[in-house]
Amino acid sequence: MEKDMTKGSPMKLILGFAVPLLFGLLFQQFYSMVDTIIVGHYLGVDALAAVGATGSVNFLIIGFCMGVCSGFAIPIAQEFGAAHEVNLRKYVANSVWLSVLFAVVTTIAVSLLCRPILQMMRTPENIIDGSYDYIIIIFLGIPVVFLYNMTAAILRSLGDSRTPVIFLVMAAILNIFLDLLCIVTFQMGVAGAAVATVVSQAIAGFCCLLFMWKKFPILKLSREERKWDHDCVLKLCNMGIPMGLQYSITAIGSVILQSAVNGIGSDAVAAVTAGSKLSMLVVCPFDAMGSTMATYGGQNVGAGDLNRVDKGLKSCCLLGLIYSVLAVGIIYVFGRQMLLLFLDAGETGILENAYAFVTTNALFYFPLALVNIVRFLIQGMGFSKLAVFAGAFEMLARGLAGFLLVPYFGFSAVRFANPLAWIFADIFLIPAFFYVRKVMAGILDRQKE
Repeated sequence: MEKDMTKGSPMKLILGFAVPLLFGLLFQQFYSMVDTIIVGHYLGVDALAAVGATGSVNFLIIGFCMGVCSGFAIPIAQEFGAAHEVNLRKYVANSVWLSVLFAVVTTIAVSLLCRPILQMMRTPENIIDGSYDYIIIIFLGIPVVFLYNMTAAILRSLGDSRTPVIFLVMAAILNIFLDLLCIVTFQMGVAGAAVATVVSQAIAGFCCLLFMWKKFPILKLSREERKWDHDCVLKLCNMGIPMGLQYSITAIGSVILQSAVNGIGSDAVAAVTAGSKLSMLVVCPFDAMGSTMATYGGQNVGAGDLNRVDKGLKSCCLLGLIYSVLAVGIIYVFGRQMLLLFLDAGETGILENAYAFVTTNALFYFPLALVNIVRFLIQGMGFSKLAVFAGAFEMLARGLAGFLLVPYFGFSAVRFANPLAWIFADIFLIPAFFYVRKVMAGILDRQKE
């Protein structure tokens, strides 16, 4: 079931790995999209805004958890590329110990701070209770987030990007029925959408865990390999924590921007919520390219082949450019109709603002593609700490938009906040890659001596 990405055509390998991963990401978005569609149509605009107002703080915390899991998988991919199976299993075992620890601590901390954070973000009074009901359940489900993302990351690090998708598809279908059951039948409100999401992801996580245990002999751990290993833990933390912080630092900018949007009113929140849901669905291929390059970079650095890293980068950037052009056309032609998945046709003002938001973002999709491709490649090469600065640049851009532009230019400034963040990140990331490659070449040359 493992896939070795150190041999063969980089373009074919990247496509073969990214396509199943893309379906997984699409179904992850499907979770969120189904919640939004059902909430918007059955519970109304205020309920939609209540869920949307939690988006940035959700990304702040859940993004940290997902980033940590992705970082923990990088040493596993590198050891797989180097064919060091004993070390690989040690990293797997210690990533599990660390995931349990991080899940418990994070769940307790954010659950206690949930309402104060929403108040600090100036969440409108007419939606703050709904926002709290939704996000507290999501946060109580953080152990489930670690379960699915850690098992899926381990499978991907071994070259299997298909299996997590299969179980996520199953869970997504279940999510639809649970949403309707909890919201329409049991009248649980926005809390029902959160319950459906947590339960569905829990099932996907347990299925991944069971499959990994049954089907991957390379992961059969001895008693010695299961032990807590200080050196492994240190390297895992050096990879995982910076990646988690990168998501969180990026999200701090989103929190600042969300606070500014909240200040405009619940109609603006609803427009950004609908526009963001559509954008996240359309940009899934960029996320798939990024995750692919993390595994591709990790395995090929482990094999000591930087020329393949260069070829993979060029191939993936070409894919990113082609898709960016296609996505712009899709958004401009079908954007309004797609937004009706989340909004009622009678909400004409909100609909037009949401369309303006997504079309503006679409014009800058290639800079977003570069952010994902280059940042994850740098992380896969083992330089997670350096990639944190890209998140800092995104935070700075969104912070400037939230503090300086939105109060003066209103919703028009909100439209350009994300593109500004992507451009700021690229200004750092592109030179950073050439620096990382130079350092890595020196390390590999010394190892050969």
